[in-house]
Amino acid sequence: MPRLFSGLVDDAAVFPPGSATLPDAVVAHRRHRTAWYADLVGPLLLPASAVTAGDLSGLVDPAEGFVIGLIGDTGVEGVPSALSFLAPDRVTARQIEVPVAKRGEDPQPGLTELLKLTERLDGTPVYAEIPMTFGLLGALDALAEARAGGLPVAAKFRTGGLAAELFPTPVELAAVICACRDRQLPFKLTAGLHHAIRHRDPETGFTHHGFVNVLAATLAATAGGEVDAVAELLAATDPVRVVELVRARRDTERPLWVGYGSCSIEEPLTDLIRLGLVNGGFEE
Repeated sequence: MPRLFSGLVDDAAVFPPGSATLPDAVVAHRRHRTAWYADLVGPLLLPASAVTAGDLSGLVDPAEGFVIGLIGDTGVEGVPSALSFLAPDRVTARQIEVPVAKRGEDPQPGLTELLKLTERLDGTPVYAEIPMTFGLLGALDALAEARAGGLPVAAKFRTGGLAAELFPTPVELAAVICACRDRQLPFKLTAGLHHAIRHRDPETGFTHHGFVNVLAATLAATAGGEVDAVAELLAATDPVRVVELVRARRDTERPLWVGYGSCSIEEPLTDLIRLGLVNGGFEE
């Protein structure tokens, strides 16, 4: 697995549209972690509500060092309770991701509470999911200030969902990527990144961002590209330009973009193989 794709795709099997049961998700994740493409795969993402149900510890062996990413679907206040349900000899939370506001709400109150919680944790990275609406730049400033002060915090953004307004335009997403670049602020993405290249879903009519487009755009942004150039890469539906840009950097560390969650690991892996960015487990 080329270094550029290391840990790119977190395993979100229990989330829609995959909606796997917890036992099935644990078994499948264990298989991913021992496969030839294991370096592509991040932790198994689990909602706090599922963790507090208390079913996880019995599914894993103490010797395997099972790692999850905790999604704060019950809000900031529900995170400590969920963490208390993790048996430290069996399960470790590698990261915590929490939405701090709904669309149109001021993100600052929720972000302030999340930063207070982060101060009480043991250095676990925390991602604040910030709506791409009112108060976005102020929230990014607050995150950047906290990160500069030593807190392990970063941003998270939604790039899809069940409504058209949840899909940011290429210009909107480019502006966010450049804003994070300007603040030296890592970010994660969630939802809608089902395939490598930008495409229209024939069932919903929604146009989805491609994760290789996002990777090419992030590489361009960190190299000094401005919003218009970054947006052009996000908007590209012809894979040639974005694939060649990414191919040239396959052996380098991925800058700025931490990764994203996908309910399928096979879909992004298959796309990477089809585009010739990963060799399918065989030596070239």
